[in-house]
Amino acid sequence: MNDQQSAWLEWVKGLPPTQGAAAEWLRVQFGVLGVADPVDLIKSEVLEDLPQLARFVLLRSLWRGAIDAWSEPGSLDQLPAAQRLLAAGADEEDLVRLVRAVAYEAVFVTLDELDTGTEVNATGVDAGWVVMESGADGSPTGRTLAGLHEDLLTMDPGGREGADLWE
Repeated sequence: MNDQQSAWLEWVKGLPPTQGAAAEWLRVQFGVLGVADPVDLIKSEVLEDLPQLARFVLLRSLWRGAIDAWSEPGSLDQLPAAQRLLAAGADEEDLVRLVRAVAYEAVFVTLDELDTGTEVNATGVDAGWVVMESGADGSPTGRTLAGLHEDLLTMDPGGREGADLWE
């Protein structure tokens, strides 16, 4: 057993049983997702009651589906403007990078608006929104997912934190 495993076991043993069980369950869940070192996320969820697993799943899903999906072969085929640019001699790699960067910006701005929770330019309007975690059955847990835009770059599955988008 290494020092990291010993520290984990010691930490879990020091928790009340329900929190210890939750920590172990989260460790399995993050492991299934391929997170190499989820300890800080688990501690945040268990001790601060922040829905880190839901945040991780949502942000990674957005990154993979809305941003990196444009890297798939044939992804530009659905865009007539991209086809015209390619036919005119544009570099396909540059176009993919451009589309991914635009997709990143669209996701970021959307998350920022969701995080704001209200239309800041609409005075006198009493309406807002919140992004909330749900349980396996789809019912809200009451835990909000706040600050999503702040962590989008850290969810880059390539581990580059989006650096390749602006090359």
